[in-house]
Amino acid sequence: MNFITVKDYASMSAFAARFVLEQIRSKPDSVLGLPTGSTPVGMYQLLVNAYKRGEADFSKIITFNLDEYYNLPKEHEQSYYSFMYRNLFSHINIQPENVHIPDGNAINLEKECTAYDQAIKSAGCIDLQVLGTGVNGHIGFNEPAEHLIKGTHITALTKQTLKSNSVNFGCTEQMPTNAITMGMGSIFSARKILMLASGKNKSQVMSLLYKGQITTYAPLTLLALHHDVTVVMDEAAAGFLCKSK
Repeated sequence: MNFITVKDYASMSAFAARFVLEQIRSKPDSVLGLPTGSTPVGMYQLLVNAYKRGEADFSKIITFNLDEYYNLPKEHEQSYYSFMYRNLFSHINIQPENVHIPDGNAINLEKECTAYDQAIKSAGCIDLQVLGTGVNGHIGFNEPAEHLIKGTHITALTKQTLKSNSVNFGCTEQMPTNAITMGMGSIFSARKILMLASGKNKSQVMSLLYKGQITTYAPLTLLALHHDVTVVMDEAAAGFLCKSK
């Protein structure tokens, strides 16, 4: 596992964008696993800028998003479908049929989960999975628990996640309490993983990953078991390193 510390959020975003662009240039038909939330927004903006400058071609790229809220219309401003099109897909030349986002409104959710995992396999598996993490160490919406699930599944969101994400909905009561998410096996099938962390509130959980303290109660820490992970933290998220000196 390769840990890299950069100065701030802008530097983290720039590193992440360069990392993704290198993947695209080395393999123009790459399969990318993509996150949502505040962490990757800067990276997406830089990828859009690179496309507009003619420095990136997404026409053969295939994407799989980590998760989506359950029972939230995809047209809703806070759906991850809307997020991805607002921040990335509407601004690049990706083919609509190559975009995959879990359908949290599927009539048969079990079938949707199985089909999502099969689509990843049919695409040849994910070449590069980009991840962020919650304060509680969740990746995707794989929340802290005694047992974690291998495949794509429906999950209940923890109180901490509901509190953290409710700011986007105005209040906790308006936020969906369940989501559909790639499982740990789906994520770990990726050939390479890029983990991004920004902010002081991520320092504690990043410390667990750095020390190799693996626990299902902080799913992020299982990344220590993957063969090719690059972790990029800004100085705030890496604050634990200063405390340990």
